[in-house]
Amino acid sequence: MADRHRQPRNIPAGDIPRPGVRPARAPRTPSASREIPRGFRTSDDLLAISWRLEPRDYVIAHLLAEHRFLTTEQIASILFTSARTCRNRLNVLRKLGFVDWFMPVHPRRGRLPVHWVPGRLSARYVALYHGRPAPSSRAVRDQRDAHPSAATRLGHLVHADGANQFFIDLLVYARTHPEARLARWWSSARTFAKVNHNTRPDGHGVWHDGDTQVAFFLEHDTGTESHTVRAEKLAGYRTLRDRGIAWPVLFWLPTTAIETHFHQHLTARAGQTGGVLVATAARDHAHRHGGPAGPVWKIVGNGRRRLRLAQLPGPIGTAGLAYHPGPPEPAEDPLYLLRDDTDPDTP
Repeated sequence: MADRHRQPRNIPAGDIPRPGVRPARAPRTPSASREIPRGFRTSDDLLAISWRLEPRDYVIAHLLAEHRFLTTEQIASILFTSARTCRNRLNVLRKLGFVDWFMPVHPRRGRLPVHWVPGRLSARYVALYHGRPAPSSRAVRDQRDAHPSAATRLGHLVHADGANQFFIDLLVYARTHPEARLARWWSSARTFAKVNHNTRPDGHGVWHDGDTQVAFFLEHDTGTESHTVRAEKLAGYRTLRDRGIAWPVLFWLPTTAIETHFHQHLTARAGQTGGVLVATAARDHAHRHGGPAGPVWKIVGNGRRRLRLAQLPGPIGTAGLAYHPGPPEPAEDPLYLLRDDTDPDTP
């Protein structure tokens, strides 16, 4: 039994012990300690800790690599049944060098929740998983250390956490609704790199619910912008629509009052949307009606009826057009490695 636990799992090709580093050996008896000997730990030896890792840990690595950071509560809500178990596991992974954390201090709000970021070994794993050169320890450290300073910029961390929370809420909904699935969750950076054209959404997703699916762009709003600024964001989406990506733009607003006034602003200025499908929802309303997956979305120019996310018209389309991502691949599911209906060994 102990030998089985010591076998490396899910380590991508190319990650081998560094020259001169002894590989971890299985204990001689089942009662032997499962702790990694001190001498076997290195700054970049993923193989040495592989027997301590579970599929859920690899999911955490991919999520942190894609979205830069997530809070303990966000990770717990989608991957654990207990916040305490989540904290304990993350602390174990931190001691192994697989993840790291920082506690931001905001000039006005004081200490904010703990945020988890990639560690040197999870960054190495994700790079090798995608067939990229593994980053240096210095590169990982520099990226990690940039987060606390960025968190002190007014609104930066609050906005990033809020955009991530939108997709976290969809994943939480799917935990209790087997017919629902978030088939793709792209960060702002990945979305920009894929679709370009001066459009910077706060994220992109593909949502499945039963037999329906919808692709969308997200504009997370903290309530600090004017309606004019919000409307100006639609210019880039018009370019995407003309190039075949006619996905709805979701404005995730803080209050129903802001939502109502934004609809009035766009309606009073005919042609402001330029043919882009704009749907809005208010968080103060949505939290009582099923969250972003529920019947909380109002399409601009389509009366007062609220639709479920899956009811919005957002056909996926086919790849091949310039900058068109096409349908999601199985491995783009953020929980892909935990799915029973997919092969976890396929990148």
